[in-house]
Amino acid sequence: MRRSSLTLLIPIAAVYVFLLVPIVIVILTSLNSAAYLSFPPESLSLRWYQAFFASKAFMDAFVLSLQIGVLTALISTAIATPAALFYVRHLQRAREQFRVAIMSPMLLPEVLTAIALLFFFNHFFAGQRTVVPLLIGHVVVTLPLVFLTVTSALYNMPPAVEEAARTLGANAFRTFRLVTLPLIKSGIVTGAMLAFILSFDNVNISLLLKPVGSTTLPIQLFDYLRYDFDPTAAAASTVSVVLTLAIVVLIDRLYGLKTVRF
Repeated sequence: MRRSSLTLLIPIAAVYVFLLVPIVIVILTSLNSAAYLSFPPESLSLRWYQAFFASKAFMDAFVLSLQIGVLTALISTAIATPAALFYVRHLQRAREQFRVAIMSPMLLPEVLTAIALLFFFNHFFAGQRTVVPLLIGHVVVTLPLVFLTVTSALYNMPPAVEEAARTLGANAFRTFRLVTLPLIKSGIVTGAMLAFILSFDNVNISLLLKPVGSTTLPIQLFDYLRYDFDPTAAAASTVSVVLTLAIVVLIDRLYGLKTVRF
C-alpha cells in the first residue's frame, strides 16, 4: 500500500514542481536588484515594484485590465446564468444545438475568434477609442466557462426542491431567489471568478480588439519586453499572480472552495 502511494505521489509532485517552479522563478526575479532579468537574484530589492507602480503605462494598462475583467465577469454571469437555467430546466428540443452554439467559442482557436470579431467591429468602431469591442470579445470567450459551471451546479441540485417550493405557493421568481440561487451560488461565483481571471490574462482578444491608444496589462508586458529587459516585467507578472491568488483566497473565505464542483 505504501509502495503504490509513493508511486502515485512522485508524478503528482513532478506536476506541481513543473507548474510552480516557473512562478517561483518569476517572483524571485522580480525581487532582483540587478539591472537586467537574471536568475538567481544577486540581492533582494523592491525597486522594480516601485518602477512598476510609478509607470503610467503599466498603471493605465493595469486599471483597464481590472475594469474589463470585472465588467466581463458581471456580463458573462448575467447572460450565462439564465441561459443555463433555460437549458437545464426548460429547453426540450434542439438541446444539443443550443449547447454547441454557446460552447462554440471554446471549439475554435481563440485567435480565429479574435480575427472574426476584428473584421466585424471594424465596420462599426474603426478608429474609435472605445472599449466596447474589447469587452464584447472578452464576454464571448468567457461566456462558455460560466455556462458550464452554472450548468454543472444545476445538474447537482435536485429538481424536487424547486417543485416543493412551487407546491408551497412560491412563484417562479421567489423560488429562484430563495431556493435555486443559494443552491447554485458556488457555480455562479466560480464562473464569475474564472471569467475575470481569463479576461485579465487574455492576450489574443486583447491584442486585436484593444482600443486605440490603450492597452491591457498582458499586451503592455509584451510591448515592454520588446524594448526593455529589466525585472519590471517580472514585477508586473508577480502582481498578476498575486491578484489571481487573492481572488481564489477570497472565494475560499466567503464560500469555501469545497463547494465548487464541475
